[in-house]
Order: sequence, then C-alpha cells, then structure tokens
Amino acid sequence: MTQLDQVFKKVYPVNEMGRVFTHTTNESVIQAAQLVKKGVIYDLGIERYRGMPVHPFHPPFEVICYRTPRGLINEKDQEWMEVNNSDNMRALNEVIFGTTHTGTHIDAFAHVTCGADNHWYGGFKEETDLGDRGPLKADGSKFLPIFSRGVLLDIPKYVGVDVLPEHFAIDSDILQKTAESQGVEVRKGDTVLIRTGYMSIWPDPECKKYFGSGINLDGAKWLNDRGVINVGGDNESLEQIPAVDPNNVHPVHTFLLIEQGVHIMEFVDMEQLARDGVYEFLFVAAPLTIRGATGSMINPLAII
Repeated sequence: MTQLDQVFKKVYPVNEMGRVFTHTTNESVIQAAQLVKKGVIYDLGIERYRGMPVHPFHPPFEVICYRTPRGLINEKDQEWMEVNNSDNMRALNEVIFGTTHTGTHIDAFAHVTCGADNHWYGGFKEETDLGDRGPLKADGSKFLPIFSRGVLLDIPKYVGVDVLPEHFAIDSDILQKTAESQGVEVRKGDTVLIRTGYMSIWPDPECKKYFGSGINLDGAKWLNDRGVINVGGDNESLEQIPAVDPNNVHPVHTFLLIEQGVHIMEFVDMEQLARDGVYEFLFVAAPLTIRGATGSMINPLAII
C-alpha cells in the first residue's frame, strides 16, 4: 500500500482527484493536526433557508415539509407506526430542492467546462463523459475529505477598509503583502481562504454594491505556484467579476478547476476568524459524495 493509499484508505484514479490527492500525505495530515492548541472550533458555514440568495446561474433553494405527525395520523399509510405505538410516536421529514452550490459549498472539477469540446479537468469532455444525469467523470462522487493546514488572508484589513469595493482585483502583490503583514506563509498542501468582507453584510441586499471583488488570474497563479489544494472565498464567485480577460468570463475558475485541479469554495464565512485575528489553523471539510453532482454543500471548520 502506498503512502497516499494509507491516507485515503482506497485507490482513487489520480486524474479525477486533483491536487488534494497528490498533495495530501500522512505527514501533512499529522502536521495539520498539530496546529490545534486551544481546542477552539470555528464554523465557517452559513445557514441555508428558503429564499436565500444564490448565484443567478443557480436554481433557488427550497425546503418543503413532506410528512407531518398530523398527516401520518390522518392518512394512515405507514402501517408500522400503527402497531404497538401507544406513545403515539410520529415524525417529520422534508424535501429539499436546489443546487449543491447553495450557501457554503465546494466545486467539483466537472463544474465548469471550456473549449469547443466543453472539456473539464482530467481531459474529460462532453461528447464522451457527460450523461443525462450529469458528468460521468470527475464529478461530485470523487470528492475527498479535506484535512489540511488552513490560512486566512484578510484582504480588507491589509487594504484598510471594512469591505472591498465593487470589482476590486486581488492580485499576486496584494496576496503576498497581506500574507507578510499577517506573518503567515502560504505553503504546498494548504487550504487558503480569501476574505473580501462580503460576508460581513450578507445577505443584506445592499451587499450587491460590493459584488465582484475577488482574486484575478494573476492572484490565482500566485496561489497555484505555492501548491495550494483549495481556495475559498467569502463571496459568490471567488474571483473578480467582470473579468479583465476578454476571452473568458471566469478565467480563475478555468485555471484552478480545469487546468490545475484545485478546488474552489464559495460563501465561506470568515468573519469570526478575522475578528479574532486567526490566520493559521487546521481546516476540515467532508464534502458529500453524490454521483453526477457538480459540487457539494459543506460546513467547513477551522480549529485552533
């Protein structure tokens, strides 16, 4: 059994796993765990609810009650509940409609495509690898658990504002200087969270005037050169919108997801981390593995 097999306990196809697979080792897991000194847990996920804001590309999120105690009593269609049930035990459940990209989430590699052949990470393409029920390769069923060193880069603090202005570009120079000002170094195998301040006012409709700030392609390449495995933003698209690139509306998504195998996370709540000045931590997330999905809702944790 190889070192990577020991980490993940099973053999995965490398061309569907991306950098999480190649940069996560037994040693990196142990080193990340050693960052925990105080036992303090930060929940980086946001609440999901009916009518919540989602990116306009995605369908709305809906929660509908499916069964209720009154309905079960009146409809009497669950015979097992009517036998030996003098305590009148009943239950409720629900149906959830929406996308895996609702609220805090992580993108699968099949989330975005590019080129005339609509290809995605791993060399997979629409003609041969897309079924009626979603992508057949590098889809949401291939997510791996994330257990890594985490780094927060608080861009508004470095720039000297509460929230970055609309369409603000976070480039390599800003990322480097922010890291230096915080006394942290971005390393191979890290999960890096990029704060714009967007979550400090979300979901107030007024937050739209801050829409579009994020990393540009230069910033994405800086992160990639350091070997990061995941990049998370506290906004809707992680990257600067609209993009400066006249040929691609989402060059950062194309570069990180398709070309480099680096996962993207969005709507990550970094506000408490920023208030407490926590810039290095253990980052943990366990995406749902759903066949044919293009992402997963997550509630990631930062632990110090």
